[in-house]
Amino acid sequence: MSDDEIREIRPDSDPDEYEKVCYVCRRPESKAGRMIQIQGDFCICNDCMQKTFDQMSNMGFNLTDMMNNGGMAFNPNPSQNQTPSSDGTDAKTADGTTEGNGAEASGQDGASQKDNQGAPRMGFPNISMINLADLQGMMGMAQPRRVKKKKEKKDEKPAIELKDIPAPHVIKAKLDDYVIGQEYAKKIMSVAVYNHYKRVATEHMDDIEIGKSNMLMIGPTGCGKTYLVQTLARLLNVPLAITDATSLTEAGYIGDDIESVVSKLLAAADNDVEKAETGIIFIDEIDKIAKKRNTNQRDVSGESVQQGMLKLLEGAEVEVPVGASSKNAMVPMVTVNTKKILFICGGAFPDLEDIIKERLNKNASVGFQADLKDKYDKEENLLQQVTTEDVRQYGMIPEFIGRLPILFSLEALTEDMLSQILTEPKNALLKQYEKLLALDEVKLIFTEDAVRAIAKKAKERKVGARALRAIIEEFMLDIMYEIPKDDDIGIVTITADYIEKKGGPIITMRQSAGIAAQA
Repeated sequence: MSDDEIREIRPDSDPDEYEKVCYVCRRPESKAGRMIQIQGDFCICNDCMQKTFDQMSNMGFNLTDMMNNGGMAFNPNPSQNQTPSSDGTDAKTADGTTEGNGAEASGQDGASQKDNQGAPRMGFPNISMINLADLQGMMGMAQPRRVKKKKEKKDEKPAIELKDIPAPHVIKAKLDDYVIGQEYAKKIMSVAVYNHYKRVATEHMDDIEIGKSNMLMIGPTGCGKTYLVQTLARLLNVPLAITDATSLTEAGYIGDDIESVVSKLLAAADNDVEKAETGIIFIDEIDKIAKKRNTNQRDVSGESVQQGMLKLLEGAEVEVPVGASSKNAMVPMVTVNTKKILFICGGAFPDLEDIIKERLNKNASVGFQADLKDKYDKEENLLQQVTTEDVRQYGMIPEFIGRLPILFSLEALTEDMLSQILTEPKNALLKQYEKLLALDEVKLIFTEDAVRAIAKKAKERKVGARALRAIIEEFMLDIMYEIPKDDDIGIVTITADYIEKKGGPIITMRQSAGIAAQA
């Protein structure tokens, strides 16, 4: 629980509006149970108080004498039946009587320390009794705290109503404004998301229960998998958690627990459980948890992670910490039901093309009509022909694939698509740089040949749309460095020669630009 959610006690605050919080584990009374009130208006839950007593008992403190007499008795070896006195002359027998006439053990004030039966007991050095009033001083400047009670909802209304769900063609039309190409993928995602939220809205309508429409998208790097999901969540105005499967490990090993993906969604929903249960979780790099081949070690980040994710994908109640990424943190736990959460898994699946080629070449590999082995080597969109059998052979277990019923792949980006990405979307890259220079009152112009040259360079790097910004930053560095120096610069024109390092940009001064505008 974050400090923002816990407030200090104020004199003018309503006592019924806040609930008590344990000073040790910081759990509210609704989670930890009834609190024990101590001096200074501090509260301790029963679990923390019991742990304190257990530790004191293990250290040899006599809790019975401490509670009866207010003193702190200490027994260094409680298992012995006979305990010698301070000077070695007196001895305490098993029946509680004291033998001998030795001096009695004295406490801090020199007074005789005896229990109710008259038997002396050993005093803890420099401590005669526990004074709970001193606890406030020991805690320094700490203040008692309370957490605000959650208001009970009187009218239970569904989080998403059927009339508020946009139709598939409306979702796709909005995706077209931001994502270039990928028509088939956008169509599949629009229908799947529409059906999923219809399922959430009509869950208790009748006895017919609609299954989840989790998705598995496959595509080369830089083709827009993550960007599609980000745009989709922004258009639907639902919580979105983007995580990757690279750091996920089996429970008990170094790395993130499988439930951490749900914890990130809860944080994205401002710790609102009901809002989080209608969100979207996108797990990227899902191919990294495929079964490892030819390994003699325990596969703690492969098949075991897939098996652990089965309950999340299908729908289960998972306990996750609030405001922390680890279960071991001293924070309250909440229960999140993943039945209404839409899971979208994505990955590049390198070397999956080789499995597809092998399957396609088996159909006619012998005889005069046999296909050439290099027939599919230059096929960029070979992933379009992927099947669940190919994904299973890659290393994903059948149970995991079965919980992702919608399987589709994205197209590899061509030069034409890269050129469109630079200019057409609402937040196109070239528009972003034009805005940056407009803040310096300078107009930036890209020629059509320059756009094609940038797309050609990005295609050669084979990292998809990620190469576009790297290329633009490379040739825009000198321009953005020099423009703030000279206030007379009015227009900067980027040409293909400048992109190909055969020349420089065309600089037009403000006076010349004004004359050209008047003409």
